[in-house]
Amino acid sequence: MTVVTPDIRCYADVTAMVEAAAHLIAKRIVRQLEETGECRLAFAGGNSPRPVYQRLAQADLRRTIAWKHVHVFWGDERCVPSDDEASNYRMAYSALLAHVPVIKSNVHRIEVERGSIAAARRYAEILGNEPLDLVLLGMGGDGHTASLFPDTPDLATSERVIPTRSPVPPVDRVSISLREINEAGEVHLLVSGAEKKKRLAEVLRQIEDGRPSLPVARVQPRSGQLFWLTDVAAAQQLAMSHH
Repeated sequence: MTVVTPDIRCYADVTAMVEAAAHLIAKRIVRQLEETGECRLAFAGGNSPRPVYQRLAQADLRRTIAWKHVHVFWGDERCVPSDDEASNYRMAYSALLAHVPVIKSNVHRIEVERGSIAAARRYAEILGNEPLDLVLLGMGGDGHTASLFPDTPDLATSERVIPTRSPVPPVDRVSISLREINEAGEVHLLVSGAEKKKRLAEVLRQIEDGRPSLPVARVQPRSGQLFWLTDVAAAQQLAMSHH
């Protein structure tokens, strides 16, 4: 198989990474709006993206984006109420969506209150067949991304959205599939912190050997547009040639 090697962008610290990521995302949304008049964007949960969303909400970047033409989706969600601390919806809403003129009906929450199986089925209908333009992802210390874990049984599914189970609570999750991620126009993977350095190096080795097995290594968009945005702490075990 042809394997997409990520375009790795490494920044001095997490502040510089957040700044660069926010600008890259904003530019990508603007370009998409110029090309097609709308942008289908999928948010990541977890800790890495929160400061990026907060940065996108600040006036200088906020005013570059015609948010009323942006459709917002989520890559995954935990089966918790939408006002719960653990909710990815809540995090993106409080960090960014509450502060930009996004249209309510263009914000497509994963309806986890239906239960993970029904919610996954419903979300596949909401996503439809049109690919996402931009997918934001993070990486867990175990090599998971979205809510696709190393022991998720149906990683190769042709479904767009699947119910999954996390090894740590909240256990029940809903996640877009590798198929859906890999059909996206562009994927940005955000990884920061020294605790991720070993796993990130392992993921890159798998990709370079042409044998990606961890879920995050299997993020291989057909468009070839794959960006890893990292800080020095997370990237310290990557071969220097990638910087």
